[in-house]
Amino acid sequence: MRKDPLHKCLFPVAGLGTRFLPATKDIPKEMLPLIDKPIIHYGVEEAVLSGCRDIVFVTGRSKRSIEDYFDRSTELEQLLEQRGQNELRDNLVRISEIANFAYVRQSEPLGLGHAVLCGEPCLNDSHFGLILPDDVILSEKPVLGQLAEVHSERGGSVLALEEVSWEETSRYGIVEGLELGNGLFRITDLVEKPLPGEAPGRLAIIGRYLLSGSIFRHLRSAGAGVNGEIQLTDALKGLLAEEPVFGLLYKGERLDCGTKVDWLRATVKMALRDPELKEFVLDIVRKEGCLGR
Repeated sequence: MRKDPLHKCLFPVAGLGTRFLPATKDIPKEMLPLIDKPIIHYGVEEAVLSGCRDIVFVTGRSKRSIEDYFDRSTELEQLLEQRGQNELRDNLVRISEIANFAYVRQSEPLGLGHAVLCGEPCLNDSHFGLILPDDVILSEKPVLGQLAEVHSERGGSVLALEEVSWEETSRYGIVEGLELGNGLFRITDLVEKPLPGEAPGRLAIIGRYLLSGSIFRHLRSAGAGVNGEIQLTDALKGLLAEEPVFGLLYKGERLDCGTKVDWLRATVKMALRDPELKEFVLDIVRKEGCLGR
């Protein structure tokens, strides 16, 4: 069975971010700050720590700031050097050097599956990582790296799983599978966003995938699915028929940044993990709580 080392990771970032309008009229949702780094930075760090050296962004209009962020800014670097802020300058330089970056355009909003298909020319036929940056996951071992360990032992494609409530199943792709132990499953079926009464279980696919290059063939043949979009879940169902697909209950804490409420919750949680910010945040909450009474 084919087992490829993980060197490439795809980031679909062409979405319009309508839940955050008007802020995202000009600023990509992925560039919204989570404390002192944009959301997208956390996903790229995870990919690099998992062994990826090539990062591919599938972008759309108004996403130029993502390219600028991962590029050099010589004027800013020179200014920081003149001010003696060399450590800060070096940190900025490292952002552009942590990986090789490539960008392709998704010309139409035709779904996650279509976005993945747009990245095919940069990924060849090897296995690759796929990270949906709305999910920032805090873990001792990067989640994509956890999937890579499963792939190195068993081959095939590997999806990150999380057990959700029955009420939440309509928000996710839900899998059925044979339990293999230690949180690992051999997936036998997938359903895209089933209603609670129709879901085969509560194992939800979270925004981390390690996929076989064969997925592109299935994406091309899948056609339009829910909402007229090309669904990655449909292509994965086709892949199941010819290759093993595993699911892993990952170890870590997921911070969903996909809505204003979730992003605010994630920001507070990250602040509470920072010794310099924790007391400041708690002090605000205490004072506002008193004002509220």
